[in-house]
Amino acid sequence: MPQLTVSPNDNKGYQHIILDNGLKALLVQDVDASKSAAAMAVNVGHFDDPMDRQGMAHFLEHMLFLGTERFPNPGEYQQFISQHGGNHNAWTGPEFTSYFFDINHDSFPEGLERFSQFFTAPLFDSHLVDKERQSVDSEFKMKLRDDVRRLYQVHKQTVNPEHPFSKFSVGNIETLADRNQQSIREELLAFYNSQYSANLMTLVLVSPEPLENQKTLLERHFSDINNLNLTKSYPQIELYRDSDMNIEVRTTPLKSQRRLTVTFPLPGIDKWYHLKPLTFLAHLLGYEGKGSLLSLLKRQGLATNLSAGGGINGYNFKDFNISFQLTEKGIREQDTIIGLMFQYIELVRAQGIESWRYDERRVLMDLAFRYQEPSKPLDIASHLAINLHHYSAEDAVFGDYRMDGLDVTLTKKLMAGMLPNKLRLTLVLPDLETDQQADYYHTPFATAPITDARRAKWAAVPRSHELSLPAPNPYILDNVVPREEESSSSVPQIIYQQPGLKLWHFKDSDFNVPKGHLFIALDSDEAHRTTRAAALTRLYIAMLLDDLSERTYAAEIAGLSYNIYPHQGGLTLHLTGYTGKQEALLSLLLTQARKRNFLPRRFNDTKARLMRNWHAVRRARPISKLFNSLTATLQHRTFEPLRLAAGLETVTLEELHNHINRIYDHVNVEAFVYGDWLKSEAKQLGATLEKLLSAVSNPGDEVTRELVSIEGKGTLLREITAEHQDSAILVYYQSRQHTPHKAAMFSLLNHAMSSQFFHELRTKQQLGYMVGTSYVPLNHYPGLMFYIQSPVASPQRLIEAIDQFIADFSYALMQITHQQWQATKQGLVNQILEADTNINARAQRLWTSIGNQDVDFNQRQAIADAILTVERAEMIRFIIERMKPKTPDRLILFSCGNQHQDLSGIEASDSIDDLVQFKSESSRFSKH
Repeated sequence: MPQLTVSPNDNKGYQHIILDNGLKALLVQDVDASKSAAAMAVNVGHFDDPMDRQGMAHFLEHMLFLGTERFPNPGEYQQFISQHGGNHNAWTGPEFTSYFFDINHDSFPEGLERFSQFFTAPLFDSHLVDKERQSVDSEFKMKLRDDVRRLYQVHKQTVNPEHPFSKFSVGNIETLADRNQQSIREELLAFYNSQYSANLMTLVLVSPEPLENQKTLLERHFSDINNLNLTKSYPQIELYRDSDMNIEVRTTPLKSQRRLTVTFPLPGIDKWYHLKPLTFLAHLLGYEGKGSLLSLLKRQGLATNLSAGGGINGYNFKDFNISFQLTEKGIREQDTIIGLMFQYIELVRAQGIESWRYDERRVLMDLAFRYQEPSKPLDIASHLAINLHHYSAEDAVFGDYRMDGLDVTLTKKLMAGMLPNKLRLTLVLPDLETDQQADYYHTPFATAPITDARRAKWAAVPRSHELSLPAPNPYILDNVVPREEESSSSVPQIIYQQPGLKLWHFKDSDFNVPKGHLFIALDSDEAHRTTRAAALTRLYIAMLLDDLSERTYAAEIAGLSYNIYPHQGGLTLHLTGYTGKQEALLSLLLTQARKRNFLPRRFNDTKARLMRNWHAVRRARPISKLFNSLTATLQHRTFEPLRLAAGLETVTLEELHNHINRIYDHVNVEAFVYGDWLKSEAKQLGATLEKLLSAVSNPGDEVTRELVSIEGKGTLLREITAEHQDSAILVYYQSRQHTPHKAAMFSLLNHAMSSQFFHELRTKQQLGYMVGTSYVPLNHYPGLMFYIQSPVASPQRLIEAIDQFIADFSYALMQITHQQWQATKQGLVNQILEADTNINARAQRLWTSIGNQDVDFNQRQAIADAILTVERAEMIRFIIERMKPKTPDRLILFSCGNQHQDLSGIEASDSIDDLVQFKSESSRFSKH
């Protein structure tokens, strides 16, 4: 039996088993797991689709959820999982399909019984085959204007058509249609029976249950999976023919993108996972510090971002991509960028393949493995199930981190494929001239050969003496250990407080990692006082991050990271990573934030990039626009992207500097230090922050977070325009108080109805692919929303369907048993009280509590206690009184698809035509 290599910080038990039917399983005992989980990875994906049935593997994945011999009800699996505090999902990739779920421990055996039936006795009900085909088609149509899918299809269409990568992976109503008077069900059955074999499956179970008990469950439920003794083999043909190489593919996006990608096709790399040569090369070529290619391109105003190493990979291919985000100047001077890129590649080839550089990366991998933090059982199961296909069983956990040593010969052999005559270029720009259109997504594109004359231009780029390889990284720590310190409190405490400054501290004693989190929230009334001020604040943050990127890159690759982001009252700095060097990085961040010596060229490029990003929302999916518009409609200091773009249009660098000065004129700071930070260090940090603040600002007050109240307004209607065929709707109900009892009512209602809503409106009524409900607290006020994006129904029909569901649901609640109601409540309580998986999860939870002024850190326990007191009769009254009147207090956001423009509208008490006026005239809830 193979012995797995695991982290010293990993106290889980593992057992690898191969059943008699050939199924490979990994059992994981995690005594600290808050839920049990299972994942099955099947070595069947869209590469296996018949050429005349593209999308079959994806369609099969959908169908397995819709009833089995022992559990024929198509919504039973989903409802059981949801009712018992769990989640479920699946995905289909090129070579694998993955199914996974988690659930409360007590229900794990019953969950496995239902799950295992997917692989032994699915029904493929003929009525549901037709309905689910519509769901697949809805999923396809929903992504018709998704640039990732559109550009991916261009890639598929410019490779060898005999290679399985070229297949259309999603499927639609045409590729999955019945034909010759015969239902696709027969072909679906044949595909399942010929492809789904136990010897092509890997299963992972994660549970607190002893391994022997898990083994019993494994054998009981999965031994009956049929073993066809299949040998997996795909066509051993090249992904790119000669005619697919040394070309430029030009394609136009819907959103404003300006990207140049250089692709070097390489062989499959799975067999070298223990060496990770491309990880090493990506580390060198993607370097962003001083002397790097990106640093030079930024200084010359040619590019704003660079990434290296990404690209498609599979059984016999791996694309190594180097991608550039172009400026206007960069668009005109692409050949200069490519020429400089090859200069840097040559520098790496000649001087960079050195053991000490590889060892730096290996030390960081070893450190990450040594202090590997726990993950959620669902994530562990789904990740390891795939790893079992790629790595030996011994390396199922360690394989992602394993770097045995630098193989110079192999690395140079791979670099030999990075030459000017062994590449493809992809240019993604608006308004390019094109002469072809990709299948299915209708993406305009064109191809052109790369001429010798163009290669000569790359070679003729003057040699730059500014390019240099990275120096030894001063932030790498190879002997860091967590420190001990007794704490008298089990929750964060305020340890430093002065006017305008409050600092919380909590020393971690549970996760045993030398890592820390530091949050610094800066409130300033000037930051988001108006739309223009909010736009300027975001520009300041973008400029600051851009200015810091080169200086902090070495720290980031050494396991330290940071982010600066806006919030309703101002901006927040979040710093995380190994504590040994956090203070040095923080000092650098604060010093640069105070200097603010932004250059005009970087100002213009950053401003233009922000404007493009904000304007790109015009072409976002309708449902995404509605989600974003909800907060902009109700939060007083939140603004929609197009309004921010308008506010930024005429801004100058001088105005930005003046705005920054106004932000810092009066500030209020609340900070939280958590993890491997000692109390004395946190106090010293408080004194440092006070000193820095006193030098640049005066103490200010915390900015009030105001939320528009919709109480007494009836049904409010706001239309959000979207350039899309689909219609979409979002219906939001708002609590009038922010008590634990109200949070209990709204969250429990969402939990009780979510799976039924999905099953009724998506599976049965086929209204769309994006269908759901969600518990949505805004500014601490509970709320509930329903949402649908539909290719087949108008907003009027969608609201009718939602209202009918709400009306029916109160009756459905009357029909369930007392035991089912108690199980529903307990399932939600278990979710709310789920233990923090790792230090990151706990840091975020505690910081959120501080932001919500939950100073006793007991809000989630109070909500859980309140949930257990809710009776069915009370919930039914709540639905009838709050959600079923003819004009309930609610907000409806909708987008009318191009094909539904002429249909009748939605009844409402009032419509929001002028958002600024609506927000200024409405009463508001306040939260400090």
